[in-house]
Amino acid sequence: MDKILNGHFFNPSKGKLKIPAMIKEIIRYISEKPERFYDIVVGCDSSSSEEPHFPLAVVVLRTGEGGRFFLKKINYKDRKFYSYKTRILEEVFLSCQLASYLRENFDKEALKVENKNLHFQFRYIHADVGENGKTKDMIKEVVGLIKGNGFEPKIKPESYAASCVADRFS
Repeated sequence: MDKILNGHFFNPSKGKLKIPAMIKEIIRYISEKPERFYDIVVGCDSSSSEEPHFPLAVVVLRTGEGGRFFLKKINYKDRKFYSYKTRILEEVFLSCQLASYLRENFDKEALKVENKNLHFQFRYIHADVGENGKTKDMIKEVVGLIKGNGFEPKIKPESYAASCVADRFS
């Protein structure tokens, strides 16, 4: 969890933000149009080397109007990943950790907002696995891991936070 909490998330509009500032920025964005509905989604990808980096994405989707994203690259200097399966499981593990942390801490900050009628949900974790390709044999394992952490999984082609946003930075 330290790798997630330490350092910064990057947003193209706001630059580098520590996680509490990222939460406040997401709440500010939601508060701009509180009548709208928001999905807050977490996803992760990884590069394919033995020493991959893991771009971890938080996507805030304003239904019907686009959204914002925040990204953090996680690197391991003390660990190697020799198979795609261990990389995929690490992607899902990082996503679950971050989503759980955000869900816990987001509500505390949202209660401080004057308009407490904000419509958002932390429901989905996007995984970079799908029915096509070598990750198809991992779908049940990944789906079980995500559900076991209290979230609903989305896999390719619906997992845009992992397979599009985070993938652009892997």
